[in-house]
Amino acid sequence: MERRKWIQLFKLFIRKNMFLPKRILFEKDSLKFDMAKEILERFKNNDDVEIINLPSNKYKDHVPGNDLYSQYREGKRTLVVGTKKSLKFQSCKPSAHFQLPLVSGCIGQCEYCYLNTQLGDKPFIRVHVNIDEILNQAEKYIDERFPDTTIFEGAATSDPVPVEPYTHSLERAIIFFSSRKNARFRFVTKYNDVDSLLNLEHNGNTEIRFSINTPSIINRFEHATASLDKRIEASMKVSQAGYPIGFLIAPVFIYTNWKEEYHDMLIGLKDKFPHDLKYPVTFEIISHRYTTIAKNRILQIFPQSKLPMNDKERKFKYGQFGYGKYVYPKESLDEIKQFFTEEIEKLFSKKKVKYII
Repeated sequence: MERRKWIQLFKLFIRKNMFLPKRILFEKDSLKFDMAKEILERFKNNDDVEIINLPSNKYKDHVPGNDLYSQYREGKRTLVVGTKKSLKFQSCKPSAHFQLPLVSGCIGQCEYCYLNTQLGDKPFIRVHVNIDEILNQAEKYIDERFPDTTIFEGAATSDPVPVEPYTHSLERAIIFFSSRKNARFRFVTKYNDVDSLLNLEHNGNTEIRFSINTPSIINRFEHATASLDKRIEASMKVSQAGYPIGFLIAPVFIYTNWKEEYHDMLIGLKDKFPHDLKYPVTFEIISHRYTTIAKNRILQIFPQSKLPMNDKERKFKYGQFGYGKYVYPKESLDEIKQFFTEEIEKLFSKKKVKYII
């Protein structure tokens, strides 16, 4: 009953296009910033939201849960409001040169997500209220690489769209990059609440991408996210607003009828495409992979998970950060590359495939 109630509650959140936190933790000194003050003003009279002012920045003890299963679910309803202390941006290959750290964590419950293993035992959503400092640091990176174009990724450790109504961080970033000739901004989302971004001045310097998958994969593994149809509908709005758009097809799974289902997905996308695209649509395709740590944690958070994680059916490979992961064997990866290369070439005229891995 508890799990069913939880899923129903999140579906309600998605229909309303709004993340409704159960508790908000304000880090020490965060309320010096306008964003934090606005978030507090918005929720201070809401009896359904617990407001906690932290005497220090030790917030994990304020998120309930005695085991990973419950900690995960409580964390997904927790908003931490704080500042980004380190302004040394992480690299973000192959998506961009640097991460733009606006938000960390995500309200989605995708079973395969690598954030399940990287955000600790309580994967709350954390927004960084010192947006001016973050954008000033981005300016420094841009100047250092001049005259080369510097690309920043805004969704490397999060999906920033569900909290945008509270932060306006994407709005600030889009307007900031609109006046930078040698810089570009991009982010990806699984949600459809993009209306607040449609009328912003962007000058084509921000690419908005949508993470898509087949309906069967979304229904089985991407809990508390928007449907494929809603994501595609939102992408069309963004395109009509003049933004460059792209699609992250990830993770690609090999399963019974996978080619037929991914073909139908691409056909459904192509049929709704405008004929007057201003910019080539980009595609990034990533096959499913996992680490042993991720597998063990996933099975704690989702004990009934049907994710295909049989080590014997995969190939072990060392990644760019030195740890090993299980990927599809070469013949399967070659099949994925051939399939998507041929399908995208056949269906889309104005496009660019950035990578298939």
